[in-house]
Amino acid sequence: MRTITILGATGSIGQNTLDVLSRHPGDFSVYALTAHSQVSAMAELCLTHQPKYAVMGSSQAANDLKEQLSGKVSTVVLHGLEALIEVSQSSDVDTVMAAIVGAAGLKPTLAAIDAGKTVLLANKEALVMSGQLFIDHAQRSGAKILPVDSEHNAIFQCLPEAAQEQVGAMSLNEHGVDYLLLTGSGGPFRDLPVDKLEQQTPKAACNHPNWSMGQKISVDSATMLNKGLEYIEARWLFNCTEPELKVVIHPQSVIHSMVQFTDGSVLAQMGQPDMRTPIAHTLGYPERLKSGVGGLDFATLNELTFRQPDYARYPCLKLAIQACWDGQWATTTLNAANEIAVQAFLDGHIQFTDIAKVCDSVLQNSTPVSADSLEVLFNLDTQSREKASQWVKEYGLC
Repeated sequence: MRTITILGATGSIGQNTLDVLSRHPGDFSVYALTAHSQVSAMAELCLTHQPKYAVMGSSQAANDLKEQLSGKVSTVVLHGLEALIEVSQSSDVDTVMAAIVGAAGLKPTLAAIDAGKTVLLANKEALVMSGQLFIDHAQRSGAKILPVDSEHNAIFQCLPEAAQEQVGAMSLNEHGVDYLLLTGSGGPFRDLPVDKLEQQTPKAACNHPNWSMGQKISVDSATMLNKGLEYIEARWLFNCTEPELKVVIHPQSVIHSMVQFTDGSVLAQMGQPDMRTPIAHTLGYPERLKSGVGGLDFATLNELTFRQPDYARYPCLKLAIQACWDGQWATTTLNAANEIAVQAFLDGHIQFTDIAKVCDSVLQNSTPVSADSLEVLFNLDTQSREKASQWVKEYGLC
């Protein structure tokens, strides 16, 4: 039986992970669940899965959770960053699902890497912010990184086994790969006239046509910044050069990504748009587990279509691709600015099209630095958030 910690248990990835685990009760034991502030949701998860530890973001949330669990389960309730790190690197843990959204997930995820765990990586910011640093830590500790994002998991599944054992350090050319092709649905505004984008509301932006996701990632999908972050992730996971990585719009979200080989062959991973599939793949790797997701019925698939991304519609995607090759300072800056901008949009302080303007402004007003330590990265993250917040204050709607 493998023991697992789930960082970000109340989010969509965390809940889908627990759904898959519940289908294999004899194979996994839940060591710890973590959440930021959703006390009631965490209490329900603790009552169902009875982890040894539950970690909340604040002492108040932890106290509230203790009250709800009192006399019902033996789960020990903790709070704060140090507790997150402890349940990520504990010697009792085999596997860590890293699904905390945003920069807050970097330190506990890196702690799991340094402890040599098998890390199921669903936190984009770990690689977007720390990139080479993160991969270097994994190489030193011997940690195994398995990508959970549907696109990266699809690429991983299509690669030869020898390449799968070299995440972060592979040579695609040596494995016969010409390039990787990340697919993206294009989000809810893919067919909307560009001049209508400015008027779009948070509700419309979060109405993804294919996937059920949280608000932040749904807005990122609408701007395609999410695909840009995945592009940056792929650069590090698969050790890509710029010509080896491309993006294509695929509205149906049936093909989750593809690998083009040097002999002209293309391998694609296909399936329902349900995150339980890649989650089950990483939980069971190298074996296959039942995920609860049904197979495709090809007789009902009317069409599979593709198009090139339009940067006039998706300026955030262009910014991310540029940042990827400008350096770690640029990707860290972009990620921080975007988090502030998306929250400001959700709160009604800026318009949808202002998200790209905030990100571009912060990038333009940042100085390249050598991002070779966590201290530098977090300082850069803080400075970028301050610049983004200042833009919102000066140019926002209110």
